[in-house]
Amino acid sequence: MAKRRLLLVSNSTLHGGGYLEHCQQHLRDFLGPNVKRILFVPYALSDREAYAKMAREKFESLGYGLDSIHESPDPTEAVRKAEAIFIGGGNTFRLLKALYDDGLMQPIRKRVLEDGIPYVGSSAGTNVATISINTTNDMPIVYPPSLTALGLVPFNINPHYLDPDVNSTHMGETREKRILQYHEEPNTPPVLGLREGSLLLVEGNKATLQGKTGARLFVRGNSPTEHKPGMDFSFLLAEGPEKR
Repeated sequence: MAKRRLLLVSNSTLHGGGYLEHCQQHLRDFLGPNVKRILFVPYALSDREAYAKMAREKFESLGYGLDSIHESPDPTEAVRKAEAIFIGGGNTFRLLKALYDDGLMQPIRKRVLEDGIPYVGSSAGTNVATISINTTNDMPIVYPPSLTALGLVPFNINPHYLDPDVNSTHMGETREKRILQYHEEPNTPPVLGLREGSLLLVEGNKATLQGKTGARLFVRGNSPTEHKPGMDFSFLLAEGPEKR
């Protein structure tokens, strides 16, 4: 998949900053001067008009035009003509169901994996770029026909990853415990816990951790490992990653 180009962001807004502010230079570097317009997918939020307005204002401030797919009379044709795709955050179940309902799963896969157009995902948009949405943090407010996602990468991501708070009196499961419970099931792929402020850049068969915070990697049968920005995660892109 030499043409694959992805920017998978943990979160849209970082504490103390505005919408996509913490990753705006990464967006500029990733999209470059050749992309003129972005196709935005606002399906993860119910108010698509307001969401598209916010995204349009941000991308226009970066020098890019933005078309929202919900405004198109033919969403599949909009994907076919897109120069780049940005899928924003919100509820992952709502997002995935809408992608299935509109018949966009295969068209997006084709444009990204075969045609090589840039794909940007944030939060829920990052979740649906992976092999499944099993490790989302969201409530199942609607039911997509499957938890199988776009499969642009052959592993799972947990955006907004939170480390356990040793001073907390909360008795519910930590994020780490929930991911370890997921790996109690057989044949479950690796999960990359992206902290807020981190992002994964995928170019062909190379994946690099970027951003300000870092990530925690969970592989079934192994202890979790800690990784700083700059880490090469290309081994996760191997087709059929080891599932223990």
